[in-house]
Amino acid sequence: MKGVNILFIVFRLFLGGMMVYGGIQKFQKPIPTPIEVVEKAVKFKAPEKESTLQKILYISGAKQTGYFWQLLGFCEILFGLLLIIQYTGFVGAIFLLPITLHIFLFHLFLESDEMGELVETGALFAINIVLVLKEHQKWKNLLWIRPI
Repeated sequence: MKGVNILFIVFRLFLGGMMVYGGIQKFQKPIPTPIEVVEKAVKFKAPEKESTLQKILYISGAKQTGYFWQLLGFCEILFGLLLIIQYTGFVGAIFLLPITLHIFLFHLFLESDEMGELVETGALFAINIVLVLKEHQKWKNLLWIRPI
């Protein structure tokens, strides 16, 4: 039983650390101007480079909103830290679930040829699910109604 608890601690630290790292990375580079995005996108307009163009436009679009990319980075940092802290780990795992799902689906649909990244993001999503399911006693009453 002690080994299992250590495994869950490792999962929390790993997932939380990856989210904090990913969130910090969103603030490292300046946001490109719309002109820079168009210039970069034009380089990939050939039909065989369509998947690269989709990724560029998707991520650049998130950055061009002026808030979404930064909000995503902030949430990754905050929820990653909540996951790392022992007493707020469950809340962090719940809040990270849609983010890890989104990251996995991005790689599944837009980078399906990158098997390594698909496995990595799938593992992060699976770890997140395991961390939430581990605490099923805390949330099961929200889903199942007891007969009166």
